[in-house]
Amino acid sequence: MILLRSLLYFAAFYVSTAIFLVGGSWLFFGPRSWAMEGLRLHGLFCTWLLKVFCGTRMQVRGAEKLDTRPCLVVSKHQSAWDTFALVPVFRDPAIVLKEELKWIPFYGWFCIKFEHILIRRDRAAAALKQLVADARHRASQGREVFIFPEGTRRPPGAEPDYKPGYIALYEGLGLTCYPVALNSGLYWPRRSVLRYPGTIVVEILDPIPPGLPRAEFRRRIETAIEAASDRLIREAAASPLPPPDALDYVRSVQAKKRT
Repeated sequence: MILLRSLLYFAAFYVSTAIFLVGGSWLFFGPRSWAMEGLRLHGLFCTWLLKVFCGTRMQVRGAEKLDTRPCLVVSKHQSAWDTFALVPVFRDPAIVLKEELKWIPFYGWFCIKFEHILIRRDRAAAALKQLVADARHRASQGREVFIFPEGTRRPPGAEPDYKPGYIALYEGLGLTCYPVALNSGLYWPRRSVLRYPGTIVVEILDPIPPGLPRAEFRRRIETAIEAASDRLIREAAASPLPPPDALDYVRSVQAKKRT
């Protein structure tokens, strides 16, 4: 039953996404705010479809901590779900993405229209410099600068692999930073068509003020995100409908403790 419902959602998701992209192509000629509203509606619609077809709900914790000022958002990244479902959580996010995405018809063109921050990951120091410059411009427009610090999706419970880009942004922007933990990879696993029923939790953690020394900032943000993400996995494992990966993670941790 899970496979069938997942396949139905898979079809509905890609058909609706194609309709949004092609049918919304007129938004290329309007203000960016109109295109961002289309992106927000797409995220809401696809999370609703996920609940209808697969019984997978979304819960946001800590949204009251956010305010209307520009900020830096540093989020765990476990699933493709994160790329659309997190957009409506924030006011006007400028998301850091790899530059290669801009060549994808419609999707990449919209990334340019949204004025996301596109970086060339092969240019190292030059890319970091351009990243900070672009992020400052987006923040000056009152937007949230949003980055997945590991750069790619990581399985729930995997050893963290944080890249230096989020530290460069913290130092270069001088803004309050909001860490974000989640458990989306349990319910929307990478490299799988299966979508499991349950509740995807997004947790906005306590803000970190600007101006901290680099080592302290890195310690605080990585500790906060990893500890909260670990807690969310354990919480999912104890739920009435535990996803398989959550149970496997808890068993592996228990096995390590015994040895």
